[in-house]
Amino acid sequence: MPPDRVHTAPVPELPEVETVRRQLAPQLRGRTVLATWSFGTPKFDQAHLAAGSTFGPLDRRGKYLLAALDGPDGERELVLHLGMTGRLGVRPGPIDGPIDGPIDGPTGTHLRAAWELDDGTTFEFHDVRRFGRLAVVDHGDHDGLPTLAHLGPEPFDDAFTPASLRAAVARSGRAIKTQLLSQRPVAGLGNIYADEALWDAGIHPRATRLGTQRAAALHDAIRRVLDAGIRHGGTTLRDYRDATGAEGSHQHRLRCYGRAGRPCLRCGLPLRRTVVDARTTTFCPTCQAR
Repeated sequence: MPPDRVHTAPVPELPEVETVRRQLAPQLRGRTVLATWSFGTPKFDQAHLAAGSTFGPLDRRGKYLLAALDGPDGERELVLHLGMTGRLGVRPGPIDGPIDGPIDGPTGTHLRAAWELDDGTTFEFHDVRRFGRLAVVDHGDHDGLPTLAHLGPEPFDDAFTPASLRAAVARSGRAIKTQLLSQRPVAGLGNIYADEALWDAGIHPRATRLGTQRAAALHDAIRRVLDAGIRHGGTTLRDYRDATGAEGSHQHRLRCYGRAGRPCLRCGLPLRRTVVDARTTTFCPTCQAR
């Protein structure tokens, strides 16, 4: 059953971004950028720096996409963040133009950046609310992107362990839900999958310490819920669409997020909604007792 209506549009999290990465990677790799266009704001105007470059591998770090660029200025990266409503895709044909003035790209499309490719297609970044952003940087140089530069370990990497998770929580002393959203203990979790993982592990979102057993349970739960999200193409509650324009299906399999007032799928008692450091949070007061 889909979750109840939420009032804040969720940001695409690791499963959504990874879904898009897997779809775009074979379409971009080996393609050379012939022409570019960008919406005239600092968040998007570095799109032109990719002109003349050839796309290499498309990687992901947390909620960021990192597209390798091999061009006349050496090896660089196109860094993309979807924000709340960003959508990426490749369509047939050249860049629509000319595109001038304060319009949102071609009328009604909310186009923010476009890269015309040498196979007759165009790679596009659409973003209704303009919370997304992009940058072109020297390969691996993320110093100007502090959020990206200071991400914790990837959840499926060997560096992410129950011990690393427990140590990160101990250093902070803040609520575990807040810490997960900070991206420092592990990269890629947002509101949806943090609620799902904490429910799966039976940990209260306001807990501030993890013992050895609970750290192991949460570590495994994080990997489990993210893997499920990827397998189902991500979670679409409002804006998220994959690179083909399709919705994900994981919203039909959520067990905690957005289900406040409905029965807990473990104990049958109603789930509750609360606010943890300004973030709406759903939890089971019985299964996730403090």
